Amino acid sequence: MNGPPAPPSPSPGGASRLGAWEQRIERLAEKVRPWSWLWPPVAFLAGAGSFFLVERQQWLGAMLTLGMLLTWLLLLSESLIGRLLARRGYPTLPRGVTTFIAQMVHQETLFFTLPFLLATTVWTSGQALFTLAMVALAILSILDPLYYRLAERRRGLYFAFHAQCVFLVVLVTLPTLLHLTTGQSLLLALAATVIFSLPSLLHLLRPMTARRWLLMLALLPLLAGIAWGGRIWVPPASLWISGSALSPEFDVATRSPQGQLRLTPDALTEHGLYAYTAIHAPRGLREQIVHAWRHDGELIDRIPLEIQGGREEGYRAWTHKRNFPADSAGRWRIDVMTASGQRIGVLRFQVAPDAEAATFADGRIDVPLGLPGLDIRRLVARPEGSSDINSQNTVDDASPSSEDNE
Repeated sequence: MNGPPAPPSPSPGGASRLGAWEQRIERLAEKVRPWSWLWPPVAFLAGAGSFFLVERQQWLGAMLTLGMLLTWLLLLSESLIGRLLARRGYPTLPRGVTTFIAQMVHQETLFFTLPFLLATTVWTSGQALFTLAMVALAILSILDPLYYRLAERRRGLYFAFHAQCVFLVVLVTLPTLLHLTTGQSLLLALAATVIFSLPSLLHLLRPMTARRWLLMLALLPLLAGIAWGGRIWVPPASLWISGSALSPEFDVATRSPQGQLRLTPDALTEHGLYAYTAIHAPRGLREQIVHAWRHDGELIDRIPLEIQGGREEGYRAWTHKRNFPADSAGRWRIDVMTASGQRIGVLRFQVAPDAEAATFADGRIDVPLGLPGLDIRRLVARPEGSSDINSQNTVDDASPSSEDNE
């Protein structure tokens, strides 16, 4: 009875050269292994540097991000090349060495992207769960017993872990490198995740039959749809609010909120309300955002704005709502969203007939709590000759659609 054809025998010279290279890689891995504990903090600092230096040293942030992508290309090519060599009968690296290399890339990915997630998460929303889950994955990647058990015994979950790391790489790096919008980066990240989820599904559905192939083809778009539906839980890794304010007046010349007002129904009817947001974005990025005004949870208005990245203090944009419902008392919030539906931040205020219970809109610009609120960027020396006046040479006023004149 004939069995499957044997793989072609490699040439002795080619096998020996390949074996020599693999021995060098094994020896290098053994030398690096005792120092591997340094890799996660180095990756975290590299991510923080890319995030905070991207405005002052655009090339540095781009180079750090490009290095992140190159390591992923090396990991993917190593896996593909290893399978091709095995089919041709060439020796391959031991599983322990390849798993160690993959672990270092996963650690680099998770710790590199954590500063972006920690800084852009709206911690009073479901985004906190997503970011905390990524923190848990980062911790898992440095716990060798758990990580190697996952890699050896839970291959389906291991491939899903790998796919999640691919999602983070694409989500975080593309806005900086290619100046893609947050929505475009999210779509590409989801597409990459679906592709890299295939090994996980194939492993779970073994042995593959015609029925299970059809099931997998049905599951992929379903998983993609669920992921897209949960995008509001994913932080916009390149955008965050660096300042916000509510005010009854606005000085367009200085682009600053002015005046003070107790937000009673009568006062809102007479004066309206300005919502001011300064939004941080990478240099070169143009993004449409939305101020979604909600009254007791009900959407009242969606006012679009277009922002441009690169200004240290954030791109200053505002919306002016003049028409409020007859019964405007209650809780209001303004969701600052990307066009794709990811929340950047929230402004909240209370409208009440009793002036003491109503929010006092005093035009003061509040810096959000969290990592950006620590203002770590001020610890980095300013380039000579820089000033706020120079940074305002870019037109950063809101588009005409920011006025609610209805």
